[in-house]
Amino acid sequence: MRKQNVRTAALILCIFSYLLVGAAVFDALESEAESGRKRLLAQKRSEFRRKYGFSAEDYRELERLALQGEPHRAGPQWKFAGSFYFAITVITTIGYGHAAPGTDSGKVFCMFYALLGIPLTLVTFQSLGERLNALVRRLLLAAKRCLRLRRPRVSTENMVVAGLLVCAATLALGAAAFAHFEGWTFFHAYYYCFITLTTIGFGDFVALQSDKALQRKPPYVAFSFLYILLGLTVIGAFLNLVVLRFLAASTDVQQCAARHARPLRLGAPETSGPSLAGRPGLPGGPTSIAYRIHQLEMWARDNLGFSPPSSPKALSGRAGRPLVRRKSI
Repeated sequence: MRKQNVRTAALILCIFSYLLVGAAVFDALESEAESGRKRLLAQKRSEFRRKYGFSAEDYRELERLALQGEPHRAGPQWKFAGSFYFAITVITTIGYGHAAPGTDSGKVFCMFYALLGIPLTLVTFQSLGERLNALVRRLLLAAKRCLRLRRPRVSTENMVVAGLLVCAATLALGAAAFAHFEGWTFFHAYYYCFITLTTIGFGDFVALQSDKALQRKPPYVAFSFLYILLGLTVIGAFLNLVVLRFLAASTDVQQCAARHARPLRLGAPETSGPSLAGRPGLPGGPTSIAYRIHQLEMWARDNLGFSPPSSPKALSGRAGRPLVRRKSI
């Protein structure tokens, strides 16, 4: 328990240090540019007021009107296509901010809609990510067998590298498409895809907001919706792999520490179950999640003193030795 507390404290310190580094870098990169944009805006505001003779109050009213009219420049936002776009940004937690409910009833429904939709979306993307990772594992295994490797095996590191390449390809494909349809540079389109698929959703770049694209370009609208949903699946599968790899490494460290701290009995085996190395049906070897789950099942079965009735080894093993009541977990 004490080591777990130390690990948690170390993670908190790591996150806080990471935030401090990020704050320092963003301050150095953006602060001076922000000051320059502010001075330029103040200069243009003064020139505009002198040119048209606006008072300060008139200019503030004009600014409010401009801000309120900004969402409507892209056309109606609450027809079916625009509402579907907004629903995607809600349940995926992207939240661009390009549109928001204006009525109290819409805000109430949005809260309840998100309360049910966000967990449902997380579970769905988790399941899709598992299927995608299984497909990638089979493809990598088939590729290694085609190369006639002596021991074709797909490790977690192989999966992470493959997932990283698939993520990069997904972002590049989306960047090329949005650069074509939106008129952005490739870098800005790539930035938009990354911010969208990681659900950061700043809203500084939002697709389908020019030339009334939601009403006039149905194929582009369909592509955008499918890209967001499929891209979130790909990115979620990759992040799931990274998290599982981290958890597996953490479990290895804890098990190693527990093994060294536990005194071994004289003549007692070091493991509580038979060796699972090389058993069929357990891909990935000792570092895979399936291997660990199977190992825990074997350990629980042996310590509870029962075996599945369909196991022939269990029936043959009981015939020649008396039943021993073992301690429960």
